Amino acid sequence: MTQFKRGDFSTCDALRPGRPKTVTTPEIIDQIHEIILEDRRISAKPIAEQLGISRERDGSIIYEDLDMRKLPAKWVTKCLNADQKRQRCQSSEQLLDFFRRDPNDFLSRLLTMDETWLYHHEPETKQQSMEWRHSGPSRPKNF
Repeated sequence: MTQFKRGDFSTCDALRPGRPKTVTTPEIIDQIHEIILEDRRISAKPIAEQLGISRERDGSIIYEDLDMRKLPAKWVTKCLNADQKRQRCQSSEQLLDFFRRDPNDFLSRLLTMDETWLYHHEPETKQQSMEWRHSGPSRPKNF
């Protein structure tokens, strides 16, 4: 009302001095990116604490500006090279041929060795295996 009395009939918003962007700067974005590249398993909270910014702003920079997501590792039973894969295929095809020839006698002709295999493996949980990755099809693998 006061503006109309002064003769200002503009309906557009005037530029106002607001709070300047102090956190989402190229320098802060680069610092966050470097921290993530040093340790892809770091969570967003320590990054925010290290840089002295809010957790919300940290998340916004990671997800929107850096376009990164935290993905769990994809579990793969074994990492086989090309020769090992070929050998497994050949062995499986031979066993299938034996079974097709005589399904009734197949198990009695199958020879197994008496071996005991002991494994001690403490797998990571899904949460522990999560890493920051740029958007895309690639995903870390655990064997």
